[in-house]
Amino acid sequence: MHINQSTDGNRSPLSYFDLSMLKSLWTTAIPITLQTILFSGKGVIDVVMLGQLTEFDVAAAGVATKILFVATILLSGISTGGAMLAAQYFGAKDKKGLLRSITLTWGMTSIMAVMCILLFSLWGINIIHLASNEDTLSHLANTYLLFAAPSLLFMAYQTSIAAGLRAIHHASTATFFSAIGIVLNIAFNWLLIFGYAGLPALGLKGAALGTTLAAMCEAVLIWLFLKHQNSVLVLHLNGFISNLTWDDVKHFLSLSIPTTLNFFLWAIGVFAYTAIMGQTGTEGLVVLSIISPIEAFSLSLLVGIANASAVVVGNNLGAKDYDRAYYQAIFFAVIATLATMIVALTLYAKKDVVLGLFSALTPESYALAERFFLVLCIGIVLRSVPTVMVVGVLRAGGDVKFCLYQDLLTQWCFGLPIAAFFAIYLRFPADIVFVAFFFETIFKWFACLYRFKSRAWMNHLAK
Repeated sequence: MHINQSTDGNRSPLSYFDLSMLKSLWTTAIPITLQTILFSGKGVIDVVMLGQLTEFDVAAAGVATKILFVATILLSGISTGGAMLAAQYFGAKDKKGLLRSITLTWGMTSIMAVMCILLFSLWGINIIHLASNEDTLSHLANTYLLFAAPSLLFMAYQTSIAAGLRAIHHASTATFFSAIGIVLNIAFNWLLIFGYAGLPALGLKGAALGTTLAAMCEAVLIWLFLKHQNSVLVLHLNGFISNLTWDDVKHFLSLSIPTTLNFFLWAIGVFAYTAIMGQTGTEGLVVLSIISPIEAFSLSLLVGIANASAVVVGNNLGAKDYDRAYYQAIFFAVIATLATMIVALTLYAKKDVVLGLFSALTPESYALAERFFLVLCIGIVLRSVPTVMVVGVLRAGGDVKFCLYQDLLTQWCFGLPIAAFFAIYLRFPADIVFVAFFFETIFKWFACLYRFKSRAWMNHLAK
């Protein structure tokens, strides 16, 4: 990556790689990484536990969680808009602006969560049929979706608070409660899937109920902790609504709508990939249902670094230290590339151990999963720089429209058409179709680096 000369006199770009940046990387990236691992771990837990039952349970949970993933991404898109504002308000030392942005985030995410729950209750089975028309699988997937959907309302609160905690460099608090949430999820799953402690064995339905109960407990515990600490992030809607202006809402929506639309289209694209894989047969869906949570788990460190870059770069832009924002963004991209290489090599070395967790796999499905694994490890490295740029750096500067247009073009004009052509017209096997899932990332490299070097993404948002 080419590093331009600093515009701050004769200062060397390497001088921005300082102790304060490393401290921010440590205090922000590591907790977010752990939180992402824990969040991804919830999906892995459901799949591993259901993997002790049947392949149909695994595939059904995979389809339903992909649909829930779209809803979760919508919440994340809204909270990302709030996080952009919160990071810059914190950099500008404006606590009222920080609180206003996070409270707005909570309100908007809650409205979106209710809308998604109603949609899944009324038309869930129709959405599932887009991925599979197999009656048994569709019925099981719909059952999981209905019992897990209420968790979105609690996740709306969690994602909003997590955005605020990251902005003020207290990401470890959100990580701590995520750890409690995953422990609760394991406990509820163990009790409800297999029927321990005198409870009925609910199977797939038990996994969905466990997810909802764990999310509810986690949200309540976070609220109790913040209230006990008298935190600035104890959100009060009454006084907030009376003091809210239309300008506040417009400023928030100008960032959150493009970001939410960006996240939504991307998540719909992810579900479309699942539907495309369904054209290769149930075996492809089974293996994709296993690989997807492993992929999310393996990308946790990259997501942590990307979110840390959003906080650090956003703080610098809020303080109008543009050179520091630019060069520290470069260092985050380099760190992300090295980190994904290490993760990919480690993951491939432990391939047999990971796949051995899924005892319900047939020999044919296991062999296919091994081929998916190799493709995944290469894809992890390919996603390094684009992820840091889109999730972190460019959005930190409020460059949300570019991120939207880039994702729209690369995914919907390149990635999905190529994958569909491979699966539907050429009838390629599932592992070759899976290779096509990563084609869009190659296009993102060129677009992201060109935009970054232009510096057109640098905006001061803390108005």
